Amino acid sequence: MSLSMQSGKNYKRIVIKIGSSLFFKNCTQPDFGLFRAIASQIQELLKEGKEVILVSSGAIAHGMYLLQRQERPKELSLLQSMSAIGQNALMNAYADAFKNSGYHVAQILLTWDDFADPKRYLNGKNTILSLLKLKGLPIINENDTISTEEIKFGDNDRLSALVAGLVSADLLLILSDVEGLLDSEQKVIKTVKEITAQIKALACPTGKKVCVGGMVTKIEAAKIATDSGIPCLIANGNAVGSIVSAVRNPGERGTLFMPKKGLKAKKRWIAFSAKPKGKVMVDDGAQKALRTNKSLLSVGVISCSGNFEAGDIVFVADKGGEFFAKGKIAVSSKQLEKIKGSRYHKEIIHLDNIAIL
Repeated sequence: MSLSMQSGKNYKRIVIKIGSSLFFKNCTQPDFGLFRAIASQIQELLKEGKEVILVSSGAIAHGMYLLQRQERPKELSLLQSMSAIGQNALMNAYADAFKNSGYHVAQILLTWDDFADPKRYLNGKNTILSLLKLKGLPIINENDTISTEEIKFGDNDRLSALVAGLVSADLLLILSDVEGLLDSEQKVIKTVKEITAQIKALACPTGKKVCVGGMVTKIEAAKIATDSGIPCLIANGNAVGSIVSAVRNPGERGTLFMPKKGLKAKKRWIAFSAKPKGKVMVDDGAQKALRTNKSLLSVGVISCSGNFEAGDIVFVADKGGEFFAKGKIAVSSKQLEKIKGSRYHKEIIHLDNIAIL
């Protein structure tokens, strides 16, 4: 897909991710003017018939501001308490920005379990799509008040990419306080056709006190989006008209990551949302077969680890231990230990249930 084909008129459903660094400058008072500016732009898109889903950070940062904390606490219970206080303030800020607009802001708090469980995944999708029909603006955040390491996304960049895949968005727009991905000469890279090791090497973590993300996590989110067939634009949300400009003239500002041929919905869920319960190591022949769209047979299995049952999702690794696929396995770990390396009457993982990473 060429850059010229990335016309704003093709972007019907847009997921916008907004980072804490936009609203909070050096942990001081929230920039409520920016809330209103963002709301105004989103309303402009909604009036044009666009569908917008907002993934917004800022709960913990709001909590830090209200509690007059300068340093982000490390203790989980304190983080969760700040999030509980700050999430209410965050939604109040959005509600105030959208008052008298005719559009209703709707809070949705998610954990990774909401994506990993197929039923909750479908329920979440249906709720968001229903809200769009009701002239609602879904505002999504990680449920930091209950999240633990086992169910955290790690950052809202990843969450925004998963949401984009969930609703089959036409564009993922990640807004931060940076102009985009910079090359070695500190110039903005306008277009990225493929996320290579060289592209990843240009990213560096953030040192800001109110944020978890950084360019590293934004590129990881872009990878999820583009592998799902969704273009991703990273741009500076402080720029005047940044949202409308991004939708109408993609590539004019920021860095546009071009989409690949998207995975089908089931394989997209397997690749990015489902939680693996174990690992299966395969030989070179099996790896080659999987990469050429064939099923995994027991004869190609070297070993397995973890305690999984038939129907669970597992990582598939090569002989060196590197993960290259995920799949829905047809046998339990106990059964696989007995049949690995031998002939078995059915596929261990059917080709329809394998996603190459």
